[in-house]
Amino acid sequence: MKIIETANAAELGKSAGKLAAQLIRSAIEKNGQANIILATGTSQFETLSQLIKEAIDWNKVVMFHLDEYIGLPKSSPASFRRYLQERFLAKVPPLKEVYLVNGETDASAECERLSAFIKKNPIDVALVGIGENGHLGFNDPPANFETDTPFIVVDLDTACRKQQFGEGWFATIDDVPRQAISLTVPALLTPRHILVIAPEARKAAAVRAALEDAITPDCPASILRTAPHAHLYLDWDSAELLGARGQP
Repeated sequence: MKIIETANAAELGKSAGKLAAQLIRSAIEKNGQANIILATGTSQFETLSQLIKEAIDWNKVVMFHLDEYIGLPKSSPASFRRYLQERFLAKVPPLKEVYLVNGETDASAECERLSAFIKKNPIDVALVGIGENGHLGFNDPPANFETDTPFIVVDLDTACRKQQFGEGWFATIDDVPRQAISLTVPALLTPRHILVIAPEARKAAAVRAALEDAITPDCPASILRTAPHAHLYLDWDSAELLGARGQP
């Protein structure tokens, strides 16, 4: 895993967005299309802002969505489908295909639907984040490191739900759903390139655990240390607890 450290979230996002664009263009040139995974949340604001500025043949891009709450309407300000529609899809030309996670339908059937599609479209570039509890996607600790199913239903732990409330997506902690559909940890390791965007001091403890403690399901992000094709983007705040700054 390569670690890239920048001064702040804006620089981090610009750097990650530029590399993502370069990798997408390369995949299009090589394969005729690029298959990507996009995440949501505040950690992705600056990266997506840069990505939409880049010159990319978006009609040759297939996009998958990382995760979504179960039972949350798309009209909700906290909906990740709404997030991607407003912050990304509405700001770029139409993509070749878009696979959003629908948390308002039968969850098991939705997992099967999305799993079938993603198995046919090996991912070139994935943009993901790290949760305050060390989660990847919505795979809270202890995460399933063994499943061979790309999308599964997951339970959201208290720390994860507190993060979503703390970021301002919900009026109260009780409004945060208790389940979600998420791409699994093994599936998140399969893309040719993984760009992990983790700014802000509130992520510092999770970053330190992921890089310096044991590789364990109790810190899902620690599995990234097994992925030489991963790029971890930190700012000074999220890297502040590392024993050797910028080193795994």
